[in-house]
Amino acid sequence: MNEILPGRSSHPPADYIAETKRLYDSLGYDSYRWAERSGQAPWRPITKPLADSTVLLIGSGGIYQHGQTAFHTKDDTSVRVIKSDVDTTTLRTAHFAYDQADARTDPNCVFPLDRLAELSDAGEIGAVASESYAFMGGIYSTRRLEAETVPILVDRCRQLEPDLVLLVPV
Repeated sequence: MNEILPGRSSHPPADYIAETKRLYDSLGYDSYRWAERSGQAPWRPITKPLADSTVLLIGSGGIYQHGQTAFHTKDDTSVRVIKSDVDTTTLRTAHFAYDQADARTDPNCVFPLDRLAELSDAGEIGAVASESYAFMGGIYSTRRLEAETVPILVDRCRQLEPDLVLLVPV
């Protein structure tokens, strides 16, 4: 049963998998195949207070900065480096699989850099990492995603050594 909390929307939560399948089918693509892995994902507990932690943002909403090349196809596996102190009014979006109207009005809804900066300013988190990373989700080729996109993101995370990584899927 989906409980509706006071002060929250009266709409029940979206069934993400069903909605995604419906969306991809409506776009005329072959049925979306979910990447599945056996076993559990590794878990690393938080080792220090959030107020002392540096947070790195990675989002799959197709965000790029004005002047960078826009994402272009459903299997675009490239990554955009976004300086975390960027003026978010210069952020743009290019993605084939979601209605981008809200993200074009306020990129924070899919790439919450301003919200992270506010949390840092309020002392809720220690800092926002100097760079954030964006790619376009909905990559159909799991093989290409794992071979091309993931190594870039892992390498960048290792270079910056954040305490936490906030993954924002779209």
